[in-house]
Amino acid sequence: MLEGEKILLSHFLTLLLSYFTLKRSILDFDSLKKLLDEEVRKRDNFYEISYENPDPLLIARKYKNEKIALICALFAYGNAKAIVKFLDSLDFSLLEEKESEIAKITHYYRFQKPRDVANIFITLKRAGNLEDVFVQGYKQKRNILDGLHTLIGYLREINPYSSYGYDFLLGKPPTKKSTSPYKRWNMFLRWMVRSDNIDMGLWKRVKRADLIIPLDTHTFAVSHKLGLLKRKSPDLQAALLLTNELKKFDKDDPIKYDFALYRLGQKGVV
Repeated sequence: MLEGEKILLSHFLTLLLSYFTLKRSILDFDSLKKLLDEEVRKRDNFYEISYENPDPLLIARKYKNEKIALICALFAYGNAKAIVKFLDSLDFSLLEEKESEIAKITHYYRFQKPRDVANIFITLKRAGNLEDVFVQGYKQKRNILDGLHTLIGYLREINPYSSYGYDFLLGKPPTKKSTSPYKRWNMFLRWMVRSDNIDMGLWKRVKRADLIIPLDTHTFAVSHKLGLLKRKSPDLQAALLLTNELKKFDKDDPIKYDFALYRLGQKGVV
């Protein structure tokens, strides 16, 4: 093929892709629901997550333990393969050991130094039942952010340790002024509350209908392309707006679309 022909073909393919992307972005309600529901059905498979298709949930569901799951969720930033490799290297049995043993941890991950990693383990060793604590804040108004405020505040209280790496992991209790979408915390809640071939459903006192989408830049971009979201920043308000849009498709379980949206973007369908 001549160089000029290659350039023409490249332009044609770019225009074709733009055309189909535009068509997807203006799908009517029924067509969009059909697309999303089909993707949910296709991805609701235990083997959808594997070392070939890595996700931190791969490690969390080996143990089916809320504290180990929280560790997996909090370290879930960056490259998926790197996350899974790091989580696989951790000895979660240390949660049953003395704090002096936990303090000997030598693992580190991106922003987290060994002392930061050790203190996440120490915090969760000291913690009681996480669902109990979360429900204390959640139950009055069935509000996820109130539950997170209570749970994060509790974890901060039982271990006052602070550093850049540790604070990045744990975050601050959400307030009315919060802008963070709390992606890793909302992902943890999805794992804990929803029960299917992907999520574990270890918690029984929180309603699926109340969950908030674990919004990251990928889900944000896909949602824009599908016309589900117009807000310009992937912040907490965007997460709440997208969650409300997804409730139009399934008011009882809107976050079932989270993994489907992620895969649509990852596989280049959108």
